[in-house]
Amino acid sequence: MELEQYGHGGDLRSAKETYGRNEDAFIDFSSNMNPLGPPDVIQHKLAEYVNHIFRYPDPISRELRKSLALAYGVPEECILVGNGAAECIDLAARVWKPRLAGLARPCFSEYEEAISKAGGAEYTIPLKEENQFRLQITDLQAALDQCDTICLGHPNNPTGTLLAKPCLDLLKESGCRVILDEAFLDFIEEDSELSLIQHAAQSLSCIVIRSMTKFYSVPGIRIGFAVAHPDTIEAMRALQIPWSVNSLAQQLGPALLSDSEFTVRTRQWLQQEKEWFTAQLSQLGLKVYPSATNFLLFALPQGTSYTVGRLQHELGLNGILIRDGSRFPGLDNTFGRLAIRLRKDNELLLKAVYRCLHGPQC
Repeated sequence: MELEQYGHGGDLRSAKETYGRNEDAFIDFSSNMNPLGPPDVIQHKLAEYVNHIFRYPDPISRELRKSLALAYGVPEECILVGNGAAECIDLAARVWKPRLAGLARPCFSEYEEAISKAGGAEYTIPLKEENQFRLQITDLQAALDQCDTICLGHPNNPTGTLLAKPCLDLLKESGCRVILDEAFLDFIEEDSELSLIQHAAQSLSCIVIRSMTKFYSVPGIRIGFAVAHPDTIEAMRALQIPWSVNSLAQQLGPALLSDSEFTVRTRQWLQQEKEWFTAQLSQLGLKVYPSATNFLLFALPQGTSYTVGRLQHELGLNGILIRDGSRFPGLDNTFGRLAIRLRKDNELLLKAVYRCLHGPQC
């Protein structure tokens, strides 16, 4: 059994089958969920939901779209709710059917999968280590000269890097079709200033994808949404499977959006913990790359005999899960990715990594 056989973190069933532990016996750094969540409001809504489960969900998620429109300042007709951001990415690729799509690698694997399923080819925009994996405007311009569609993460996964303002401006001005995945932007204080949501609502050449899964830590519910021009939204809706967004997701979404205190608390916690965790990992000899969000890309110390695959396996035997960076095209077997968790979990990981790299074997 292989831990990442399905290409994602957070696969506790595969971890159970690989390492012989119960699913609740793992500390999961492979999944980028907010460790402060889910918010308390979830408990009340879950108890209340039993009175609604016998009803069909709203086929166009009107109440949730209304809440999202108020939260992000765009018209309701510019919003499509999906079964997680993954469905929205898939619909965006299917509605535009790219001939050649530019992907900044390393990146989230579902971009390539969605484009391939839609019959398109991929053009690699290199994210280079010497630039700390930040997209360079010259490389973006070269891709715009070749591609009819650009698909990017903002922040990017697994690097955690944001697109610089000159790159965002170039994307807006180019006229090229852009699919921008902002799934992790909620974690950043300057969210509204960095987002292209307002631009997407008015442009026929931009689709912004958002996820509520990561920030509110509700991956089992699956809530994502797309923001685009109303004509694009209607074309995406025409391709969407009926009833793809269940009624529980539709009821939880507005409640989650209303919890502004949770947003403030998350951002304050992340700023402090990320700085501390980065420093501690660096002291172990790992090279940690700057990240704008709630996960860290790292490289093993030069000269070590370890690969991240080996480190992942030995940590897994001890109930700790991490991502093997070599699964992302553009990274080799010295790279890994870690979610930032609560202090007690982070301390356990640090001790386990130290034992593997510097002390008795795990």
